[in-house]
Parts: sequence; structure tokens; C-alpha cells
Amino acid sequence: MFNLFKKKKETPKDNDKYLSLKIREIKKETPDTISLYFEQPDPFLDYKAGQFLTLLLDIEGKPVRRSYSICTSPYLDPFPGITVKRVAGGLVSNYLIEKMKPGKTIEVMKPMGTFTTTFHSKNQNHFILITGGSGITPIMGIMKSVLINEPLSKVSLLYCSRSEGQIIFDKELKELQREYKDRLQIVHNLTQPSPEWKGLQGRLSSQVIEDHLDKWTVETAFTPKYFICGPQGLMETAEQTLLKRGVSKEIIQKESFYITPAANTENESGIPVLTKEVTVILEGHEFHFEVPPGKTILEAGLDEDVDMPYSCQSGLCTACRGRLISGEVKMNEDAGLSESEIQQGYILCCSSKPANGVIRINIE
Repeated sequence: MFNLFKKKKETPKDNDKYLSLKIREIKKETPDTISLYFEQPDPFLDYKAGQFLTLLLDIEGKPVRRSYSICTSPYLDPFPGITVKRVAGGLVSNYLIEKMKPGKTIEVMKPMGTFTTTFHSKNQNHFILITGGSGITPIMGIMKSVLINEPLSKVSLLYCSRSEGQIIFDKELKELQREYKDRLQIVHNLTQPSPEWKGLQGRLSSQVIEDHLDKWTVETAFTPKYFICGPQGLMETAEQTLLKRGVSKEIIQKESFYITPAANTENESGIPVLTKEVTVILEGHEFHFEVPPGKTILEAGLDEDVDMPYSCQSGLCTACRGRLISGEVKMNEDAGLSESEIQQGYILCCSSKPANGVIRINIE
């Protein structure tokens, strides 16, 4: 029997995983990028620097979810905000940029994400931040949180943009550099600068990263921390450069906004092309449903009205993370999970398909 103990599917208003945020201010960052700042709800929004919000929107009668990183610091900024960059043909980014106004309310899931860290006034860290484009969004919240909370720590930022006019948070970055000139270094790299540009230019290379890591050599008294966020190519180059220099993979934190959908390789991977039953344990309730060929565990669960958490549906945000109690699954994408999480049995339901055995998954 399937769908045992099945609950009525919850809506945002009757589930404490969701809340409503009213837009307080919209700030134009670049010609194609805006930041939305929200009124603080009651109680205040509890989030960590570097986390993201998942927006639940209704666009032309179709429910849509999209995740956007929080650009603010919970320690410094009175109002939480997200930053949205227009994507050519993008349904949600264009809708938010063109339709949102101060006073409008957006339903969101509570903040999630592991691209973050803890802060303490006695810490003496050196944060090496490498980012490109809208990848600066979570980096901004982390950087401001370090500067305000850790007076003994330093921050070095390498930020890649297309041109001077495409530098997101340009004015704010200049203000931070003036205020924290002894602890903050910012280097911009532009791929299509104007003739007047005197700084770094061209595609970010491993050599450019090497050169700046040499300049930013971490003093013995400092503990290094590495954060990378941006396009896939930039992230791969940065990570490979760090690993080549002997940096431990365990202290490199990554957040990707971009991914190429994985090909359906069920047959090549040896996964039976059969409908398989899975059990998902969610909030103390057990749900039993079938996963047909070609569908992920998340897709099949949502088809059966199981209110499984999700956001990006591409293996990056970890909103759909669960622990595999028994059985085997095939994950097409696990970029959002750390090595230790994978070893502990965590999977991403949005990119997992049943493989073998009796599959039971606990979503915490």
C-alpha cells in the first residue's frame, strides 16, 4: 500500500517553515541587478551570513520557487536583503526586477544553506574570498560579518566582473575598504573593462590567483579560511589552484549558482529501469510512494503531494537533503554536499534516483 499516513499538503501559511516578507526598499546595483530589502518580520528573521532564501512565487498562475543568497549581515544590517541579477529569458529574475515594488509581500522558506561560518571576537582568521558576478552576494554578508565581529581577523577579496558598471555593490565595497583599510584588501578583475581601467583584466587564471595568494600569504598567527562562489569555471580554477598549493579541501567552502543539467544515465549506471518504492520519513511521518523511471525521488514525492522541502532542484542548495537509512541511490549531482556529509549517508533527493535495496530516507 502506498501513501500511508499521508498528510494534507501544507501551504506556506499553515507551515512554520514559511513566512511572509514585505519589501521595504529596492536598490539598483547595476543596470541588470537589484537588491530587495525586506521589513523585519515579528519575530526577527533568524539567518546566518552566507545563507539563502527560497522565494515561493505565483507567476501567471504557475507556482515557482527560486533561491537567492542573502546579501546582508545579521550583525550589521537592520533589514535582510537578497540580490537578483537579470538572466536573459529568465522567468523569475525578470519577474522580480520588473514587477516587484516596495510594500509587496513575498512568501519565502526560512533561511537555509551551509555556505557560512561562525564568528568570535577572539578569532584571528584570514579570509580569502574568490568570487565572480552575482557570486559576490553571499560573500558580501560573510565579509561584513567578519569585519564587524572579528577585529583581529583580515579579509582578502578577489572579485571578477565584466566591466566597471557591472561591479555589484561597488559603492558599498569602496566604503568598506575605506573603513577597514588595515584589515580589508579588495582586488577587482574585469573581463571587458573600459580603456581607462588600470587594474587586472582578462579571464581569471590560475596564475592570477597564485600571484595574489603569494601576496596574501597567511601569517603564522592567522588561521586561513577560503570561500569560493561564482560561475563553475571560476570555482573550478580557484579550487584546483588552492589544492595545488596544498590547501586542505576541508577548509575550502564553495557555493555555486550555475550548473549544467546532468544527462540521464540510468542504463549506463546500472540502475534498474523499473518503478521502485521508497519510504521518506518527514517530520515524524512516514510516506511510501513509487518512483517511476526518469523521475527523481523529490519529483515523485511532490507528485504524491508529499510536502518535501526543496528549492533549486539542481543539487546545489541542499534544501532537500536527507539521510539514507537503507538501500542505494544514484545521485546525478552532489555539489551541495561536503565529503563528510556524503560519508555520513546524506543524499540530495532532487538529484537522486532509486538504485537497489529497500530505500528509506530520513529528512531532518
